[in-house]
Order: sequence, then C-alpha cells, then structure tokens
Amino acid sequence: MDNQKEQKKNWISRSLGLYRATPYVTEYEREANVRSTFYMSLIIILLEVSMIVRNIVKYVLTGKCTTVEMFFAYTKAYWLLLFVGVVTLLYSIRFVRGKIPPRRKSLSVLWITLFAGICLGFGMYVSTQDFRSGRMIICFLTMTLYVACLLIWRPYLSILLLTAIGYGYYCWLDVSSFDRDGNPLHMNAGDRINYITFFISLTMIAISIYHQRHREATKAESLELAAITDTLTGAPNMYKFQQTAAAYLQESQKTGTELIYLFFNIENFNTFNDRFGYAGGNELLTSMKDLICSNFPNEPYARQADDHFVVLTKADGCDLRIGSVRNSIKYRNKDEVYLDVKVGGYRPKDIHADPCLEVDHARYAAELLKNHPDDFFREFDEQLAKEYRLRQYVLNNIDRAIKNGYIKVYYQPLVWSNDGDLCGCEALARWDDPETGFLSPGDFVPILEECRQIHKLDRCVYEIVCQKMRECLDKGMPIFPISLNFSRLDFELMDAVGELEKLVEKYRIPREYLHVEITESALTDNEGGLQKSMKILREKGYALWLDDFGSGYSSMNVLKDYKFDLLKIDMVFLKNFTKNDKAHKIIKSILDLARDLDMMTLTEGVETQAAVDFLQGAGCGRLQGYFYGRPMTFEEIYAKIEDGTYRIAEHLI
Repeated sequence: MDNQKEQKKNWISRSLGLYRATPYVTEYEREANVRSTFYMSLIIILLEVSMIVRNIVKYVLTGKCTTVEMFFAYTKAYWLLLFVGVVTLLYSIRFVRGKIPPRRKSLSVLWITLFAGICLGFGMYVSTQDFRSGRMIICFLTMTLYVACLLIWRPYLSILLLTAIGYGYYCWLDVSSFDRDGNPLHMNAGDRINYITFFISLTMIAISIYHQRHREATKAESLELAAITDTLTGAPNMYKFQQTAAAYLQESQKTGTELIYLFFNIENFNTFNDRFGYAGGNELLTSMKDLICSNFPNEPYARQADDHFVVLTKADGCDLRIGSVRNSIKYRNKDEVYLDVKVGGYRPKDIHADPCLEVDHARYAAELLKNHPDDFFREFDEQLAKEYRLRQYVLNNIDRAIKNGYIKVYYQPLVWSNDGDLCGCEALARWDDPETGFLSPGDFVPILEECRQIHKLDRCVYEIVCQKMRECLDKGMPIFPISLNFSRLDFELMDAVGELEKLVEKYRIPREYLHVEITESALTDNEGGLQKSMKILREKGYALWLDDFGSGYSSMNVLKDYKFDLLKIDMVFLKNFTKNDKAHKIIKSILDLARDLDMMTLTEGVETQAAVDFLQGAGCGRLQGYFYGRPMTFEEIYAKIEDGTYRIAEHLI
C-alpha cells in the first residue's frame, strides 16, 4: 500500500511538474521558450503592421484623422505592441545566435514574462472595446493562446495562470462593461460555456505541450550524456574531458595556478578481471572513478579506456592525492590479487594545446613504470621528452624511410670456428635518416615492436638482402648465406612465409642461402601458428635457426617441441667469461646437448681470443662477434673479401 501511495504521489508530481529539473533541461526549456518567442514576436509584428496600415487607410486616407497626434491616439496601442515585438525579436535572435552572455541568459525568463504580459494586456484592451461594441473577444483569446501554447510553463503554473487570466478577465468584463446608455453588459450563457470550454481545452493543450517538450529535453539530455559519459563508470569520456580541461586551463592562467595532467593505469587489472569476472572488474573501475572524484573534486577527469583514467589537477600537493588513490586500490584485496596503480604526469606548456595529445605525454611516463614495483609516479621530463619525440618520429616516418631508402642493411660476419673462414652473415637493420642522422636498432626496433610495426621493417630488410644477392649472382660474384631475423609479430601481422616466398621467386634466390632466425621468445607466444609456418619453411628448403637461446625461461621446452637446424647461443653467456667457471660448464653442456639433438651450433658475442679458443675446443661450429667484425655495409664486406680479410669458405651450409 505504501508503495502504491508513493507511486501515485510521484505520478501527481510529474503530471503537475512539481519536481526540480536538471540544469540541462532548464536550459533546454529556456531556449525553447526563446525560439517560440521569436515566432510569436514575428507574428505580432506582422499583425500590428497590418493593423497600423488598416488604420492609415481607415482614418488618414478617408480624412477622419487630419493630424499626426490624432492618428497616433487611434493607434498608440498598436505602436506600443509593435515596438515591444521588434525589441523581443531582436533579443531572441541574439539569444539563439549565442550573443547573450551565459550569466545573462537567466534574464530571458523575465523578458519573456514581460512580453507575454504586454501581449495579454493588449488583448484585454482590444477585446474589452470589442465586447462593449457587441463583437467577440477574439484578440484576447488569440493572445492567451499564444502565451499558453508557444511558451513553456510548468503544468501547475499553466493551471494557475490560465485560471487567473480566464476568470479574472471574465470578472473584469462583467463589472466594467456598459453599453452607450450605461446599462451593464454581460456575456450570454452560450458564450460563457464556450469561454469556459476554451480555457479548459487550452489548459489541457498547454499541459500536453509542456510534457512533450519536457520529454524532448530529457531525451536530448540522455543522448548528450551518452555522448560525453562513459557508460560503465559514469565518468566523463575524453570528448567531455577535452572541453572541461580547455576551460580549466584558461581559468588557471588567470589565477596563476600550475596544473598537471595525470594518467592512471591499474596494474594487473587483467588478472583481477580473470579472477573476479567482468562484474568484479566493473566494480573495481567504478571504485577507481569514485576515488578520483573524491581525491580530485571539481577538477576535470575522465575514463580514457580500459583501466586508464586521466585527471587535470593542481600540481601543488598532487603527489599526496595520487598516493591516496594508489593505496586505496593496492590494499583493497591484498590477499586475492596483486593490484597497483602507476601514474604518469605532464605539466602543460601551452594552454591551447589539445588535452588528448597532452595526456599522451603523461601516458608515456606511466608506461615506463612497468616492472618497477617500488615506483608508482613519474613525471614527463626532458629526457622522456627526447625519447617521446624519437618514438613519434619513428612511428610517423617508418613508411617514408622504407620508401625513400633510408633503411640500410648491415652484415655481420659468421665464421667457421675451426679455420675462421666466412660462412655467412647476419642481416641487421640500420636507419640513416637525413633529418635525425644515423639510428641504431636500439633506437627504433623496440618502438616498432611495441607499436606492432616491426613487420614493415623486416620485410624491407628481406627485400634488400634478396636484391643485393641477385646483383651478386648477375655479376658472377661469390655469394654466401644470409640469416634473416623473424619476430613473433612478423607471423601475426603479415604472411611471413608468403612474403619471403614472393621475394625468393622475384629475385630467383636459392633458398638454402637464406637462413630463418626465430627468437626463443617468439615460440612461447604463438605455438600453433608458428608450428605450421615452420613446417612450411622447412618443406620449402629454408634452414631454421633458434636465436637467442638461453635468454628466456623456456629454452628446454623449445628444444623439446620444435625442430631446428642450428642453435644460436645468446651472448649473455660470454659476459665475464674468463672470470666465471660456471659459464664454461653451461656452454659446454649446451653444445653437447645440441650435438645430441643433431643441431649445428653458433655462439654470438665473441670478442676475445680466449673465447675463441674455448669455443673451438668445446666444439662450437660457428662464431659471431666483434672479434671477427662489426656489422658493416654490403660494399664494405665485399671489399674485405677482395682484400683477403675474409675468405669465403668452401663449405657454406
């Protein structure tokens, strides 16, 4: 019963408009009133002009009015309403075009009410004269119709207003209307019924129009909120953040307040999501939003995407507020899943810059905190700015570099350990840019891998190698095998096998002269797809090399699950080689294991004679390292072949 009473009470409140509207709905209804006033004032202007013209014809042209004063006396009400209509029309035009300052928009209610009152007053004045002359009160009813239907009034106001207007004017006519003989005039019964029916119908229409416009306003508000709000957490989205941040920056410049963009990333969120499901993950994201709201009140914030949030806040004391958010997340369920919050910061230099682009600087700083458990906040500084500019340059120019030939291939020699003869080279990419100068692989390869663009570079290297090898064959020059590096992403982002086959067929390269190096880490991430690709490569006649053996944690599983022709031992085993007896034993064991598995061997990172002597004695087949030569250009390595520095081995494969 109580629930039914509450529902009935709410229904009555909604029907009468007895509730507090949101600022958006209030503004929507205000603007609708102004737009309606535009049409109402335009109609009034046209009507009054026509009435003035009519009076000119009636009084001036017929000679009934010979002076301006007498003419104005006959038409002063029309001139007054015309003047008010013109002023109202100009005001409504300025309002709709956004020329009225926001702080003055609320005055539109007073102006519209004044205009409506003048219109009603005019209608009462004209209709009173008409009634006394035995005519209908059409002007009053028309003005009442304009006021009730064109302007938005709350239902309870419509009821009170129309009742007061209708009853009040009826009483006024009843007590103030007399014929020429002084006898009182009264509305006859039929007109009285029509009059009452008119006002009842008009009230219902006015209420219906209000509810229709109110529904339009709430629907428009819902659509706009959906466009600027994250549906999951209720936080503003980045589109809204752009707007609020821009205004906040402008305000901070006036007060001299230093601001900072913050990028929040919940670390290990995916694990939490797997453990507690989507419902738990959604609850965590909502909690994160609430924490940001409470620690950064009345400041621009947004959920950017996934478990990422951004804030624009005052720089002073922000570290304490960041710590509060972090601690609340980190210790919310410590025994269940490890959680942490990493935060990057960036102090804007230009208040007119796009907030979304500025946030990227803070995001970059936050990403560098991965795998640093003791650090949770890093601010974007000059060193990071340099790295960020390089990152953006690499990503924005990799296609141009490939097209214009800025990507070069350098060749590092591989030799037989027993005699030092050249048995091949590893192809390594370099970037010789006319703007930034020479870029080493450490400058651009990790960036391309992280941003999933590495396949573009690798395909370019493959083609350059095949092209150079074809040139040698056409000139009758000796050739030797080249090993090509394949990353995990090459097999994901392109048809690696198909692309290599196209180049081999295009340049007519013997497949045995191209060795495919696959890193150990690639094999642990894409087992099914790589197994199939490796099988095809082997069937086509390519030699398969396992690169960087020992750099990961699943080396033995890789040897168990995959078949390779050569095992390439990572250079990490040769660090402090002469001072570490364990390194000797480990390398010796790896070489013995490779022989037992019928695999050839190569050790990279060879820099000393001591390492050469040991590896020769341990039975390593091939050697690579600075002891035999750094990576060099195609022309340099062939020049060394011609001058006898390198001798191409008779046995290459």
